[in-house]
Amino acid sequence: MSLSDDGLRLVAELNEPFGQLRDIFTGACDEGGPLRGTLRLTAPVAFSRQQLVPAIAPFLHQHPQLHLQLEVTERLVSLASEGFDLAIRHCRREALPDTHVAWPLCHTATLTVASADYIRRHGRPETPEDLRHHQCLTYPRGPQRPQWTFASRQSPDARVTINVQGPFATNTASRYVMPVLAGLGVALLPDFSAREAIGRGLVQELLPAWQPVEVFADRLYVIRPYTPRVSRAVETFSRYLKATFSEPRPAPAPASR
Repeated sequence: MSLSDDGLRLVAELNEPFGQLRDIFTGACDEGGPLRGTLRLTAPVAFSRQQLVPAIAPFLHQHPQLHLQLEVTERLVSLASEGFDLAIRHCRREALPDTHVAWPLCHTATLTVASADYIRRHGRPETPEDLRHHQCLTYPRGPQRPQWTFASRQSPDARVTINVQGPFATNTASRYVMPVLAGLGVALLPDFSAREAIGRGLVQELLPAWQPVEVFADRLYVIRPYTPRVSRAVETFSRYLKATFSEPRPAPAPASR
């Protein structure tokens, strides 16, 4: 059973006044003492597994009476109607909802990667044009043939667009890590998806002089519904996220040749 569109709108409309009452009550009880209650957060799959979950443990050690629920999903969750306090989203600024408060968490980069096994069998591409002759793992973009665009890191206005093809396509970056590890081909991945495999030497970065563009957003954002009052738990965890992820993260290990 699922709600109709009218039902979903009604839930959203009712959530706002009830949420305001909850925030007022929470604020009155939340002026001091240890953080308590439940904080609900949603975040992307790869970022959660490789970056967020390890960072949550120290925070919960500091606040043992706080319970944190993390929903890991690529779905764009409705925070108000589904009862979430915060969301981390990998998107462009203009895609964020106007009804929410948002702030940048950290910059991200798109990397061109392949497994050591693939490179051994097929060779290492030295220029974007070389990818025409490689197996490339692509993202479906309708009926048109997949294309990748690269900008020179030395001269960002210099761009190259090439047609690519390969044996596998999916619409979610988090599902590309295993095919890359299996040696199926070259892929474009957000750095937070590829970082662990690069650090372990399972995957190598390719074309370091060229930056893939127009694939993924270049920032992660934290968003929360707009409310007149914000609980101390939400404020404290938000500050912790900013402090943790605003620091420059280690660069991927240099590609071995």
